[in-house]
Amino acid sequence: MTKDCGKIKEHNLLYEEAEKELCYVVVKSRKSKKTPDIGRMEGTMIYLKNGWLIDPVSGTEGYRDILIKDDKIHRIAPKGALEEEWQNVRSGEQECDVHGNEKIDLNGQSVAPGLVDVHVHFRDPGFTHKEDIFTGARAAAKGGFTSVVLMANTKPAVDNPETLSYVLDKGRKTDIHVYTCANVTKGLHGKELTDMETLCKMGAVGFTDDGIPLMDEKLLREALRQAAKCGCPVSLHEENPALITNNGINAGKAAGHYGIGGSPREAEISMVERDLKIALEEEADLSIQHISTKEAVELVRQAKKISSHIHAEAAPHHFTLTQDAVIAHGTLAKMNPPLREEADRLAIIEGLKDGTIDMIATDHAPHSAEEKARPFTEAPSGIIGLETSFSLGIRELVNKGYLSMMQLIERMSAAPAKLYHLGAGYVAEGGPADLMIFDSDKEWVVDVFASKSANSPFIGEKMPGVVNYTICGGKVVYRR
Repeated sequence: MTKDCGKIKEHNLLYEEAEKELCYVVVKSRKSKKTPDIGRMEGTMIYLKNGWLIDPVSGTEGYRDILIKDDKIHRIAPKGALEEEWQNVRSGEQECDVHGNEKIDLNGQSVAPGLVDVHVHFRDPGFTHKEDIFTGARAAAKGGFTSVVLMANTKPAVDNPETLSYVLDKGRKTDIHVYTCANVTKGLHGKELTDMETLCKMGAVGFTDDGIPLMDEKLLREALRQAAKCGCPVSLHEENPALITNNGINAGKAAGHYGIGGSPREAEISMVERDLKIALEEEADLSIQHISTKEAVELVRQAKKISSHIHAEAAPHHFTLTQDAVIAHGTLAKMNPPLREEADRLAIIEGLKDGTIDMIATDHAPHSAEEKARPFTEAPSGIIGLETSFSLGIRELVNKGYLSMMQLIERMSAAPAKLYHLGAGYVAEGGPADLMIFDSDKEWVVDVFASKSANSPFIGEKMPGVVNYTICGGKVVYRR
């Protein structure tokens, strides 16, 4: 068995116990009737007292009290200013009364917009032994995420109205906001475009064949034109398979360690260079997914000087780890594109720092212990990331002085929400009551996951930044 894969097996045995340990509290069902009159107001109320608000959209950073009514933020006021108003709506002496009204004294904990991840794999339909929409949503809530955008490489693929409806309908039954991309091409075959207009009208928020690059230049050009008409971005996985001998590992020190060919950096660089050129010509929104090379970062930097339509994501593992992690952790650190060299890791951090890379997205990619225990060249690529990403951002970017906490939250909420036109990523009166409450000074150990899978090279590590509450749609959906 591959090193550390035993930890995944142990996780699978502990999965039911983890369900008991994690307290997902739904204050009021989405389908429940409105509560009776309470004082001056109707509806369920949550009073967040003594919180340190960090909102990247307004630039607010300071002590604020927040009053939530149903699924909206009703009031934001200076510390202590909402106490009288709260007393007027309380119906009992308990802090959490029979109507679901709750007062939470945060004692200085930070309050931020719920995180937004625009690159996750919930494996549903088709691969639900790895993850499903319900377990993925619980992992997201535990990590502080209130909105996620699913990738479309499922089975069947999200290239038709029926599968799209299945995903969206199931997503509505979770406690967070679940959106999805649809495929660019039918069956992920790269030969024929999907009916992008219909899929967009039905609720797809973007288009991607993630996991498979688009090799046909004419097809990509037409896809960008069609997506632009819909007002949706196209997100691209940039690896030329013709240049790759073995995927998931950098063609260098790590590949040499295992005696295989690996994936050279040119596989990414050549695709990014080609696709940026096409996107600039078409003036269409293009996002380079999980960027991994310093050269690709620089290509995006130069393209962004020409057009505001160019965007890029960085995954936490790419700004945290190098190919040395693959030698240490085996298949638990195998991913596409692969972990590369220290110069690439630092270039990605610099790209996040100067805004070349707009977003942090996890590429949450669950796999079973049995799959990851296969020989290196046979094991699937990918790691889970929803439950560790915010802490890695604090540890690698904030605590080391590359980004402020405000900047980290902006790249994990407001920026991805803006690209995908989601009503998320900000904290304002009348805005969505989607919040993450965390303590950046406290630490936790990566052990039991809410995800169905546990394929992570970070198992056993101590992490800064404890998410204590996630509130979505005015309901506490995760409570540590």
